[in-house]
This record gives sequence, structure tokens and C-alpha cells, in this order.
Amino acid sequence: MKRDNFGALDLDVARTRIVLSLLAMLSLYADPSTAGGLFHLTSYSLITLLCHLGYSASTYIVLTKRPAPQWIWPVTIVLDLTFATVIAYLTEGKTSPSYVFFVFAIIAEGIRTGLRGTLWMTLAGVGLYLFVIGLSEGFAGYYVMRAVYLGIAGYLVGFFGQQRINYETRMRELEAQSERETIARSLHDSYVQSLAGVNLRLETCRELLRRGRSDDLSSQLAELQIGVAREYDQVRSYIRSLAGLDDGSPHQFEIAPADPLVEVRSDFSARGPVAERILLIALEGLRNARKHAKANLVTIDARATEENFIIIVNDDGIGFPPGADPPWTIASHVTESGGQVYIDSKHPAKLTIAIPRAPEANKGIWRPI
Repeated sequence: MKRDNFGALDLDVARTRIVLSLLAMLSLYADPSTAGGLFHLTSYSLITLLCHLGYSASTYIVLTKRPAPQWIWPVTIVLDLTFATVIAYLTEGKTSPSYVFFVFAIIAEGIRTGLRGTLWMTLAGVGLYLFVIGLSEGFAGYYVMRAVYLGIAGYLVGFFGQQRINYETRMRELEAQSERETIARSLHDSYVQSLAGVNLRLETCRELLRRGRSDDLSSQLAELQIGVAREYDQVRSYIRSLAGLDDGSPHQFEIAPADPLVEVRSDFSARGPVAERILLIALEGLRNARKHAKANLVTIDARATEENFIIIVNDDGIGFPPGADPPWTIASHVTESGGQVYIDSKHPAKLTIAIPRAPEANKGIWRPI
């Protein structure tokens, strides 16, 4: 399974890594059998654990930034295995916490990927653990068996992680099928019938026009206009309900479109589908600013970095209310591309969007960001 850009999941893993670092330091300090004895840590062990704590805290801080860099997850995989290996070498004893560090690295990979990714992580962990055993002196045979147990644990984590992915995929398929059937019934029983009624009304209007009955024709057209407006409001409400958005009365929060000055700055090159999506996002940002923001100036900045395409939409209008989500149309485009979008808290009318240069590697299901 391809990795999704799970910002919340990454933060949870980062928090757990900090807790692991603190608990390991405490357990080694209080453990009389390893790393210096009771209520004591050797200087190398203390430095290593402090470095791990600093790495854990730094990773959490980096992940709180939006958009989070794409390289952060591969780097954490390497560093988790590296610290587990060093801690195993420095603190190996009957109750060494190094085993927990290897297990943490495997679980952190397993909750994001399927069986294949977890098995590769397990093989790397087992290999490094055996390497430590080979470098150390006086290791008993049961330490080798601990590597075997680590491999078994990694397989189980990967197996159950893959089963979770399979069940979630199947559930999404069933939910999508059920939603399609619900939409089809709703369209057939309501809106298709309404269109049939509109067609009959238009046929009546043509007949009245042919007969020259202008008064009756005007009355029919007025009724038809009212009916079409009513159906439009219902369709609009239905579309918003499909998107999971609350909807008030029709046009309750709408603001008359304005004609702000628009400044566009762009410096990027991309393949057709990606370029089209970037332009659609910029166009939707402009439409939102015209329709809702009462803005006098709208600036759109689209540029490319080594990892992402960055789109910034800013205006001098009324801004977003506190705690508001990004516009759902923009959010859907962005998340389908594996990107991120957020509202700058210092500039409430500013949207910053990041789309990876390789969206196929991060494509995910649309969820509000």
C-alpha cells in the first residue's frame, strides 16, 4: 500500500516517540542490571538517550509545521533503527530497553504500510540486532533468540496491519457502492422527475407560443422559473450534504460578487494533469474571493520547490471565521493530489497549498484538512 500523507498519524507517532524516550531513560536510570547500575547512567548511554529525546522533540516540532516536508518519514525510519542499534550496543542486559526501540520502529512502519513494508523494516531490525550481538562479547544464546522473537513480532504486526488495510479498503468500497445507490435513487426519484416536469412545461410553452397566447405563456414561464429556482436550491443543498457540509437556507451566507484587482505570479513547470489542477485551485481561490470575501485585491502566487508546488491565495477581504475549514472544493483537489492546505492564522484570508511533485506517491482519500 502506498503511503498517505497522514499528518495527524505522524504527530501521534512523534508524541509516542517522545514518551518512549523519557520512559526508556527513566527505566535505565532505575535498572540495576544495565547501563551503569542502580540510579546511574553511563555517560555514553546518557548522551545517546538525550540525543534520542532531542531527535524525538525536533521531529514533533517539524511535523507541526504545515506543509510538513515529504522527507521527514524516511528520515525517521533510518534514525529509529539507528538509535535502536546504538542503544542495544550500549545498554544490552537482561532488561535492556533496546528491544522496545526496535519494536517501536516496526510498529511505526506497520501502521502506515502493509505487510511488505513492515517485513522489510523487520528484516532491517533483526539484521541490526544480530550485528550488535556479533560486535558484543559474552552474549548468551538467548540473545540470538530475541532476534528471532523480534522477527516473529514484526511479522505479526505486518500481518495484522495488512488485514486492517484490506478491511478498510473493503469497507470503503462497500460504503462507496451504498452511497452511489443512494445518490442514484435520489436523482431518479426526485431530480430526474423534476426535469421531466420541466420538459413537459417547456412543451406546453411551445404550444402556447404557437397559438399566440402570450399571457398564458408568460404565466407558464413564471411558474417554470419558480420551479427551476426551487429545484436549484434543493440540488445545491443536496450537493453540500454529499460533501459533508452544513447548509443553511439557500444563499444565506452569500455575498454579491465583487470585481477585485487580481495579481497573479507564477513560476513553475508541470505535466498537463498537475498543471491543470494547480490552475483549477487558483481559479477556485479567485472565485471564492470574488463571491464571499468582499476583497479589493486578490494575489495568487504559484511556484515550485524541490519537493512541492506551492500555491498561495491571499486577499484583503473579510477572511475566514475562527476555526473555519478550508473551502471544500479546494480541499478536495488538494487531497486528491496528496497535498495539504491550511489557513494562515496570522492572515485569516490567506490559503497556503502544497502539492507534491509526485502526487501518485501520496494520493489519498479526501478528508477535510
